[in-house]
Amino acid sequence: MEKLTDLFGSNVFGDDVMRERLPKDVYKELKETIRNGKDLDLDIANAVAHAMKEWALEKGATHFTHWFQPLTGITAEKHDSFISPTKNGGITLEFSGKELIKGEPDASSFPSGGLRATFEARGYTAWDPSSYAFVKENTLCIPTAFCSYSGEVLDKKTPLLRSMEAISKEAKRITKLFGHDNVGSITTTVGCEQEYFLIDKKLFDERKDLKYTGRTLVGARPPKGQELDDHYFGNLRPRVSEFMHDLDIELWKYGIFAKTKHNEVSPSQHEMAPVFTTTNLATDQNQLTMELMKKLAEKHGLACLLQEKPFAGVNGSGKHNNWSISTDTGINLLEPGASPKDNAQFLLFLVAVIKAVDEYQDLLRWSVASPGNDHRLGANEAPPAIVSMFLGDELTDILEAISQDKKADGAEQKSIILGVHVLPDFIKDTTDRNRTSPFAFTGNKFEFRMLGSAASVANPNTVLNTAVADVLGEFADRLEGAKDFGEALRVLVKEEYLAHKRIVFNGNNYSPEWLGEAKKRGLLNLVSSVDAFPVLLADKNVALYEKYKVLNRCELASRVEISFDSYAKTLNIEALTFADMLRKQIIPSANEYLSSILSEIATANAAIPGLAMKSQVELATKISGLVDCLSTKLEEFDSVLLSTHDHSDSESCARAFHDEVLPLMSEIRVVADELELMVDSEYWPIPTYGEMLYSV
Repeated sequence: MEKLTDLFGSNVFGDDVMRERLPKDVYKELKETIRNGKDLDLDIANAVAHAMKEWALEKGATHFTHWFQPLTGITAEKHDSFISPTKNGGITLEFSGKELIKGEPDASSFPSGGLRATFEARGYTAWDPSSYAFVKENTLCIPTAFCSYSGEVLDKKTPLLRSMEAISKEAKRITKLFGHDNVGSITTTVGCEQEYFLIDKKLFDERKDLKYTGRTLVGARPPKGQELDDHYFGNLRPRVSEFMHDLDIELWKYGIFAKTKHNEVSPSQHEMAPVFTTTNLATDQNQLTMELMKKLAEKHGLACLLQEKPFAGVNGSGKHNNWSISTDTGINLLEPGASPKDNAQFLLFLVAVIKAVDEYQDLLRWSVASPGNDHRLGANEAPPAIVSMFLGDELTDILEAISQDKKADGAEQKSIILGVHVLPDFIKDTTDRNRTSPFAFTGNKFEFRMLGSAASVANPNTVLNTAVADVLGEFADRLEGAKDFGEALRVLVKEEYLAHKRIVFNGNNYSPEWLGEAKKRGLLNLVSSVDAFPVLLADKNVALYEKYKVLNRCELASRVEISFDSYAKTLNIEALTFADMLRKQIIPSANEYLSSILSEIATANAAIPGLAMKSQVELATKISGLVDCLSTKLEEFDSVLLSTHDHSDSESCARAFHDEVLPLMSEIRVVADELELMVDSEYWPIPTYGEMLYSV
């Protein structure tokens, strides 16, 4: 095998490749474009395109594609070959700067939320030079933004890039106040911890619900679940280990810093965590990671499940978004240092994040809303739907002291002494980790824990960047004209912490008492996605996005429309699949087993009247009653499902699915799962939870 140092980034047209293959002046201009957003001259683009094409051809590429992230939440690509005809009937291989900079996919089939008429097909993709091109399956993939013919934003990359520019601009104003005149740009960085399940592909193929919806719609709990916690950090099973090894190799080829891998809490659940990188690149890389996970799993005879709650009764999968802010000179602005109480710059940025999370808690909740994630949030496996922040005792004590005009006493660094000579003593962290907190400070970053495993991280980071940028801008306005900077800073930190400390909660977010306490504090509890979607159009949120030109009101309205529409369609697919499985698999199989029992009873009674065992008669009676109950409830379910068509708008339709269809599905599922526990395994038509969770 190649050395890891040679393997890493081998499929990426990265900085080393550009430096090697581009003329010095071209490389310099391109880096200026990436670093400072400078316009790219067409001659420079042509030179880059030529070098990119030659490199891709050497990698075996025959086509190129503008790889973009429409509002479907997944990636899209249209492939064009490098070949062009010559006059003598032959071909030449071409790729121009114009083709690199701009593509023209059909945009009519992508959700636009009413921004454009259905018959208007033209759309544009625009090259994002800040995210490196790569070769995947003989195709040169060029990360791009996506917009309509009239310029409306139809993707998730464009607002993210705009939010990154906004926070860089406002944060630089703050760092300048602290004497950092050499800072050229400030970037947010992200590390995405990705959770997922692996099950046997043959079993996956036998489950219509997993194939069509990504989650099981029926299924009784197995005798053993996750209660022993024996899977967490346990020894990797051979098939899983082989998959993880191949995944690491592939991710490294794409320049993705895959760092950590382990078993998660639930049986067959696992996690992969990369090293931090810039938010835009981290977002692209996470999309690519999810794609590679699914493809590689199939090569190992496995199915990778990224849906947030594939199995009822066991922990689902999330995606922890580790977010921080750094200067191009190497300063992490969320690094407390050895003495946080004396680190005024850190305390200012800390309070800025506190204020941003408090004022835009609704936007953060919106950013993680999805039908799948609704099954996780508040289920004692993920944070509740109430947004709050964990700071730890030391930082909270410092801010409390400042707010009361007292001298802050920083916690002393303490050692952990294990009492065994061969084991080293080590310094104890100043804060513990709070796994129940939605938004926790973890050393030198914030961990946003509410994201669902299948989601793009673009929306949450766009919200974070924009909200914090707005607060930093407000702070800069206040401090730039201060006569006594130190005193003005102290007063600002004090006032803003007092105004927004309600969002700070260091306790157990799973406790019932927290629900009442959060309500007293005035924190929002948007339990479901249908409650969260509309907040995007609150006046303060529209004003925020428009102020920094991230998205305008029409573009925001389109996203609300798309969210409701997608929610209703997702649940409709689930409902149809659910009814299909009951009618074509579960009820027929239960009836077949019932017939076999009745046949045994009849045979026994024919030989000797009354010979049939009481248990057989009781079992037949129970199964018959459950089947009749299922049949009756299915008729009711059909009627309720049909009534959703009466709703003329996407919001009322989505709410009907949430309020009427989903509860009835849960009610009917209880009956189906009870049947599973009674029907002989020889007759049961689909793989059980036990088979799927313990087969790999």
